[in-house]
Amino acid sequence: MKFFNLVLFLSMLVPGKQAGGPVESVILPPASTETSLIILGTVQDAGSPQIGCKKDCCKNLFLHPDKNRKVVSLGLIDPGNNKKYLFEATPDMPAQLRKLYSFSPGSEKETPDAIFLTHAHIGHYTGLMYFGKEAMNASSIPIYAMPRMKTFLEQNGPWSQLLTNKNILIQGMSDEKEIQLTPNLKITPFTVPHRDEFSETVGYRITGPDKTALFIPDIDKWEKWKTNIIEAIAKVDYAFIDGTFYDAAEINNRDISEIPHPFIIESMKLFKDLAPAEKKKIYFIHLNHTNPLLNKKSRQSTEVRKNGFNIAAINDIIKL
Repeated sequence: MKFFNLVLFLSMLVPGKQAGGPVESVILPPASTETSLIILGTVQDAGSPQIGCKKDCCKNLFLHPDKNRKVVSLGLIDPGNNKKYLFEATPDMPAQLRKLYSFSPGSEKETPDAIFLTHAHIGHYTGLMYFGKEAMNASSIPIYAMPRMKTFLEQNGPWSQLLTNKNILIQGMSDEKEIQLTPNLKITPFTVPHRDEFSETVGYRITGPDKTALFIPDIDKWEKWKTNIIEAIAKVDYAFIDGTFYDAAEINNRDISEIPHPFIIESMKLFKDLAPAEKKKIYFIHLNHTNPLLNKKSRQSTEVRKNGFNIAAINDIIKL
């Protein structure tokens, strides 16, 4: 099996000496001994429930939060070389780093060996704040960023203070220039069209020993991209792509022209003639708090799966 979920391994917890006692140890999932991706979050930047939301999708969650609703992030582990990496520094990063650490046998430090950023919108970089003096006061964590993103962090506080204090070190990246992380892992950033007020926006190709994954959490309409998305999917084994909104109906209080994400119904129409094996590669991720796909039992979730596509789920482990 290529995919595992942490829930499947709850029975492997070693109980305390008495009922209700503390857990003494945890046996890690088998996948954590292999080069793998881990889904650490699937929700759009502002989380779920979202601030100011008075819709039914948020009301109950303010009273009863869902611990699995974390902002979009991927973990990447290479146990053979004792390395772990994080994609996106989200507001939920403390919990996500702890989860990544739990999947990293042999690792002595909770901090990742590097973090890869996609762009300067709140859900994708603001978690860097936890590396500062007020929190971890980390030491020289490598942060991979494109040129405009690098300049943004260097020239604006409080991010510049992280550099001054050597909490983080920025590693530059270039469009389509491959980065060899370990003998098992290669990362290739590529620019995509998006709202680029403060930085450019990138997606990533993540290449492991046997499999390759595409990660594009944020993009404008597919036709605005210089690359054909169908051809890009054909070259990989998994594609985690922008599924922010299911359709226009869920954002009836916003000007649609200001939100140019590809709606899921548009993506499904674009991909409808793909072979079943190609459709199975596709996982919608970066779901807005209004997105009905956050409810696994919704009519829309059923429709997506019926059409042969997938919905990214937190704690899924993907062997590379």
